[in-house]
Amino acid sequence: MDFFYDTYAIISLIEGNENYAEYKDNLITTGILNLAEIYNIFLRSHGKQTADYWAKKLNFNFIDLDKDSLLQAVEFRFIHKKENLSLVDCTGYILALKNNIKFLTGDSKFKNMENVDFVK
Repeated sequence: MDFFYDTYAIISLIEGNENYAEYKDNLITTGILNLAEIYNIFLRSHGKQTADYWAKKLNFNFIDLDKDSLLQAVEFRFIHKKENLSLVDCTGYILALKNNIKFLTGDSKFKNMENVDFVK
């Protein structure tokens, strides 16, 4: 089964989270905004060399972000404003739905939503 890996899932893989072991050999399907988020996290916490390393090392399959998907993500975020979801997460969730793949995350805000494979 294919999954859309959100930033939480990708960081969990990098950190060796045992709960993500079954996902580690899969092609990492994600969005370009997730790569930007990961790069930013490593740039702040470990510096440019480490951020560059992970951006190059991981085998990504990027799903293109089109205008309609972006606007649907903004609307989804607005509808769920009480959960304070990030736009990157909402974009990933919408891309997963549109591409008929599960949204893989450990973000508890998505735990009970449809089409989510929640792994902490």
